Amino acid sequence: MISIQSVSKSFKGFRAVKDLSLHIRYQEYVALLGPNGAGKTTLVEMIEGLQQPDSGQITIDGKNWQHDAKRIRRMMGISLQETKFPDKMTVRETLNLFGSFYGLSKERSMEMLDKVNLREKKDTYVVNLSGGQRQKLALGVALLNEPQLLLLDEPTTGLDPNARREIWDILLTLKQAQRTTLILTTHYMEEAASLCDRILIMDRGSILADGTLQSLLQVHASGEIIDFELEKPVRENSWPRIPGFLSLVWKRPNQGQLTVESIREAVPVFLSLLQAEGVDILELECRKKTLDDLFVAMTGRSLQA
Repeated sequence: MISIQSVSKSFKGFRAVKDLSLHIRYQEYVALLGPNGAGKTTLVEMIEGLQQPDSGQITIDGKNWQHDAKRIRRMMGISLQETKFPDKMTVRETLNLFGSFYGLSKERSMEMLDKVNLREKKDTYVVNLSGGQRQKLALGVALLNEPQLLLLDEPTTGLDPNARREIWDILLTLKQAQRTTLILTTHYMEEAASLCDRILIMDRGSILADGTLQSLLQVHASGEIIDFELEKPVRENSWPRIPGFLSLVWKRPNQGQLTVESIREAVPVFLSLLQAEGVDILELECRKKTLDDLFVAMTGRSLQA
């Protein structure tokens, strides 16, 4: 669907995207993950035709922006980080307006109201919508023309958890019902893991990793996590006796993060060691590794930084 060959883009001497090559297949749901300033938005804007690469080439379904701009626009749906609609238009009027650009009927607008769960708000002015409702309207506009390629640039940033989950549910329903390729930029780890089959981790203008969450964790950040806080420190030579011990990082003298091959095997021994040392546990959390753990393992920085 999308072929990116040796693409670079700079702004006033700063290289936002660095000699990047990438191929995205038809009907893939791809998450482009990285911290602010990683180059995600610049890359997506070049795919959208809003920015021109300084070098390299981007083709979409075998077409390029130089010769096939009109055809590409008709096959694409876009929702930016923040979309401005006229305040004094209703939700239905907004959908009708954008639908008219594609020659679509008003019935299509009504169908979209149902898809994005805004039918009861159809006669509400845009200015009176909540943040989540505005994002659902922006998603509805992006989906009006039944796009083959959908690009969403951080569509849930700033939304409360309930509004974010509503957007996710709409996209998951779309994934099951429609033959659409999705590129989703986000810095929410759970969003990428919940919605997308393939994850691209980007930092400083380059792709650091590419694959499923499971495969990336297995290759770059194996193991499981035990986060703990103790009443007091314990002797360092106790820890390697834990089965599957991989590493231990101290955040404070009595607070650490233990990485093990298996939580199930490690926790009983971990608790026995503490009991033998006469040390009480103040806090304990056991979990699988996340995308943020993966990013820290690869860069030394958190995705949220």
